[in-house]
Amino acid sequence: MNYITLDYWDLASAAALLLINAGLSIVFQLGLARRLVIAAARMVVQLTMVGLVLKALFAVQSPWLTILVALAMVLFAGREAIARQERTFTGYWSYGIGTASMCVAALIVTLYAVTTQFEARSWFDPRYAIPLLGMILGNTMNGVSLCLDRLLSSAHAERIAIEARLALGADARTALSSVSRQAMRAGMLPTVNAMAATGLVSLPGMMTGQILAGVEPVEAVKYQILIMFLIGGGTALGVFAAIQFASKRLTDARHRLRLDRLTVKN
Repeated sequence: MNYITLDYWDLASAAALLLINAGLSIVFQLGLARRLVIAAARMVVQLTMVGLVLKALFAVQSPWLTILVALAMVLFAGREAIARQERTFTGYWSYGIGTASMCVAALIVTLYAVTTQFEARSWFDPRYAIPLLGMILGNTMNGVSLCLDRLLSSAHAERIAIEARLALGADARTALSSVSRQAMRAGMLPTVNAMAATGLVSLPGMMTGQILAGVEPVEAVKYQILIMFLIGGGTALGVFAAIQFASKRLTDARHRLRLDRLTVKN
């Protein structure tokens, strides 16, 4: 298979575009120059480390190492999900709910994929398991983060209406039904929009990368369709699990709204 090999000068020339963006930020006083440079540097370091780790994993192919890397990815994703929320649960609940939701959804969908579509390979083969988990987990993280942020913000904003329903005899699930639907919609809408726009409006990164690497376009399309289905399933499962866990924490056994369990990030 013939593909174009990139050298460091190719990457440096592409990075010059970010320097232009940083310069524009300084000129127009947007305050994004420093954040842009830090984000770019962080991306380069993280991807370089991931490349070295994957190279070692591909050579060893140990199920324990694959599980360890998958666990580390889930734990980091949980931390990133919290950072995107305005309101969170007190203590470790916010981290636990987000991480557990993503873990359940991403691992179930990834295991389903590697044991069905890629059944010819071992389920722990890192060449398939880790990239699949990364794509599913990244999108599930966005969905879970958005839905939790919307749920907690809406519960606080609509607390009077929710408490009125509870006072009239509604159980906690019924009282929270409207804000739960809004939160699930917010969490799933980006994935739905991405699927609707894929192909005509945008060519996804994985498909573009495969084509640039020499894969036949039709085969690249098949892989992209598979990935989008997996991402959609993982996001839906993660959002549903997050809503269920968070709703339980927002109320108690006496069907009371417990906003005292929330805190606002500084």
